[in-house]
Amino acid sequence: MNSPKNRTVFKGGTILAMDQTAANVRTADLLVDGDRIAAIGANLAVDDAAVIDASDSIVMPGLIDAHHHMWLGVMRRMMPNVEDLFAYIDFVAEGLGAHYRPLDMYLSTKLTALACLGAGITTVIDACHSSRSPEHTEAALDALKDSGIRALHMVGAAMDKKASSAHLPEDLKRLAGKWNQGGSLVHVGLFGQLNLDWWKVARSLDMRILTEFIGDLAKLGPEFAEAGVLGPHNIFNHCTRIPQETWRLFADAGVNVTINPRSDALFGFDDDSFAYQQAVDHGLTPAIGIDLDTAFGSDMFGEMHALFSQQRSAMRYRKFRGEANAASLITVERVLEAATVNGARAAGLEGVVGSLAPGKQADIIMVRTDSVAVLPVNDIVGTIVQAVERSDVDTVMVAGEIRKRSGKLVGADLIKLTADVTASRNYLLEKSGYRLDQIGASAPTKAA
Repeated sequence: MNSPKNRTVFKGGTILAMDQTAANVRTADLLVDGDRIAAIGANLAVDDAAVIDASDSIVMPGLIDAHHHMWLGVMRRMMPNVEDLFAYIDFVAEGLGAHYRPLDMYLSTKLTALACLGAGITTVIDACHSSRSPEHTEAALDALKDSGIRALHMVGAAMDKKASSAHLPEDLKRLAGKWNQGGSLVHVGLFGQLNLDWWKVARSLDMRILTEFIGDLAKLGPEFAEAGVLGPHNIFNHCTRIPQETWRLFADAGVNVTINPRSDALFGFDDDSFAYQQAVDHGLTPAIGIDLDTAFGSDMFGEMHALFSQQRSAMRYRKFRGEANAASLITVERVLEAATVNGARAAGLEGVVGSLAPGKQADIIMVRTDSVAVLPVNDIVGTIVQAVERSDVDTVMVAGEIRKRSGKLVGADLIKLTADVTASRNYLLEKSGYRLDQIGASAPTKAA
C-alpha cells in the first residue's frame, strides 16, 4: 500500500475538470496517487491519503503559460511603457542581455518559474532567445528543474550582435538525449524562427519548433508550403496582421498558434482583425502566454482579462463598422480553454496535462473562493476568469508534488533568492552602463 506521502485527496471542492471525459462537479473529491490523478467523485472512500480541505475552493487544472521569455526575470518592469519593439530589443539584448552569465540565466529563470508557480501556472513554454552558450542553456534548464515547474524550454540564438550561435543547432542532440526523456518535467525544443536548416535538425530529434511571427516583419516563402515542412510540431507566436493565405496554410498544416494579449497590445502588433479570432475562424485552437517580464509579470489572470476584453472590443468595433460576418463575442469558457487545454496542445502535452481526468498527470491548482472579492460563486468559470487573482491560489501541485500550500511556496528560499536576484540585476546594470531610475523614467538610462 502506498504511504499517505504519495497519495493526496482534495476533499469537498468544486471540481472544474476542463475535460471531455470528466464532468465538472459542484462538490466532490479528487484523489492523487503518485504523480497521477487516480479518481474524481463524491465522497471517495480513501483512508490512506493526506487530506487537503477543498471546501470553499475550486479545484482545477494548472494554468499553462504558452509563451514566456523567462530569462528576463531580473528585468521585471524595467520597460513598463515601451511601445517600440526595436528599442526593447536594443535594451534587453544589446544592453543587459549581452552581459548575461550562466548565473544570471539561472537566477532570472528560477525567479520567473517560482513566480509562475505562485500564480497557479504549472506549465510554461519558455521562449529563450538568449541561448548564448551550452552553459547558459544548462543553467536555464537547471533552474526550471530546481523550481519544480513543468516546462518546454525552447533553445534559440541570442539576439545581440556579440553573441555566437555556433553551438546551434548541433547542441540540440545532446540536449535531447539529456532532457527529452519520458519522466522529465523539463523538455527541450527549438526557438528556430524561419531557419529551415535548423528546423530539419529539430525534426530529426522529434522536437517542437517555435517561431515568433509578426506579419509586418516576416513573410513565409513558398518553401514553407511544401509537404511536411509545417505541422503540429510548429508553434507560431503573435501571428498578428498576417495574410489570409498564411492563415489557410497554418490551418491546413494544423500548426499551433499562441498569442500574448497584453504584449501584443503593448507593442501595437495587433489590430481589429485580431490574431486570436483569426486562428479560431480557421479552425485552430489558440493558446495564450505572458511573453514579457520587462512590462508585466507572471500572471495568467491578467492575460485572461485582456483576451476577454480585447476580443469583445475588436468584434464589437467590427460590428459597429457594419461587418455582417463579425465573429461572435468570446465567452469565459473559451478564455479558460486558451489558458489550459489549448496551451497543453501547443506544448505537445494534450494527453498529459491541461485538464483533470483519471490517468492524467496531477498538475492541479486549488483556488480559494471565500474572499470578499470573490464570493459568492455564481458562475464557476466566470469566477476564475473574471474575479480570481494570484493571491487566491492556495495550493499548486505539479506531477503530484505540492509546490504551493496555504498561499505560500513550498521549499523556496525567497530571502536568498531576493538577495541573489538583486545582485544579478545590479551586476548587469553596471556591466551594461545603465542606471535604474525607479520613479519617473520609462526605462533605465545610460549612466553619465
